[in-house]
Amino acid sequence: MADGLFDQFQNWYEKRHDYARDWKARTGGQVVATMCTYTAEELLIAAGMLPVRVLGAHEPQNVTEPHIFGMFCPFCRDSLAQGLLGRFDYCEGVTLTQSCIQYRQTFSSWRSNVPSVQWDYYVPMPNDVQSPHARKAHHAELQSFRTFLQALTGKELTDAMLREALAVVDENRRLLRELFEYRKAENPQVTGVEALYASITAQFVDKREHNEMLKKVLAALPSRKLNRKEGVRFMTIGSENDDLAFMAMVESVGSTIVIDDQCSGTRYFWNQSKPEDDVIKAIADRYCDRPACPTKDYPNHTRFDHVLGLAKEFNARAAIFLQQKFCDPHEGDYPDLKEHLEKNGIPTLFLEFDITNPIGPFRIRIEAFLETMSDEELF
Repeated sequence: MADGLFDQFQNWYEKRHDYARDWKARTGGQVVATMCTYTAEELLIAAGMLPVRVLGAHEPQNVTEPHIFGMFCPFCRDSLAQGLLGRFDYCEGVTLTQSCIQYRQTFSSWRSNVPSVQWDYYVPMPNDVQSPHARKAHHAELQSFRTFLQALTGKELTDAMLREALAVVDENRRLLRELFEYRKAENPQVTGVEALYASITAQFVDKREHNEMLKKVLAALPSRKLNRKEGVRFMTIGSENDDLAFMAMVESVGSTIVIDDQCSGTRYFWNQSKPEDDVIKAIADRYCDRPACPTKDYPNHTRFDHVLGLAKEFNARAAIFLQQKFCDPHEGDYPDLKEHLEKNGIPTLFLEFDITNPIGPFRIRIEAFLETMSDEELF
């Protein structure tokens, strides 16, 4: 990022705990640890709170074994470790919207064992989001969440407050989509690392501040020229991924990451809400309609064609599965999704991640994968 255009996003990411503490000191508002991108941030923002996505640190740790199984995925273990080590001690609350069963246990351990937690809230969300009954259920659950937040803060969350928060969040989604559009171009003006900095910081920076920064970046992009060749255009697929060192390595060996299907990326912001007279229904339906993660992709596997569509739309020549070790939902999807992509001309590479990732061996595998693609072009 030699021109400094994305430096603010990088600074926010690297100093994310400092940012949240500063926001709290400036505003006097509560900071809430959120444990899944299905969390309806709009309600928290309307209540004057700052939602902060729990991320790992990619560091060795030995504090989670008494609380959750070692065979839980590395993101669960790393997330809980950050709470137990006091990294999120500025968060009064913690909330989770139903995700996988391992993350639910991580949430339970967090709320029971992290001393700074003053309140917690769990939002049940049906896995069968394609069902009309699921929409009614999620609408009811978000109404209950609204009632809880009103009792907690002692203030009414009016429809007007919720609509204002929804408008701010939808603007953030729209601006991120606009940023990602630049990745479709040949030799795109936005690298995969830069795009990840933008999407991941949206999950813990005040949306109004984040929107203003996105507008400045978007104003500068049309005239931006990067002194790099795109090489092989990759797509990444998986659950949470904020391993910037890995992403930078991939883009240093003759490739560019042009799109993703991950909850730290496009699944977080890809769709906006639709107009509804009932603002809670608009919010609830938006989360039911978003690109599904494997835990919510029932009974039809809608995400298979969605992932393939992204690969085609962004002209990705290959896909890298970034598999969190022991992540059952994504492991269950992998064989069929791999087959679906490869049948449609998208070769794939499977990489299994743990809390700390061995960049050296991964680099060798990426370079070998690139060589096989070069060999295919020769014959």
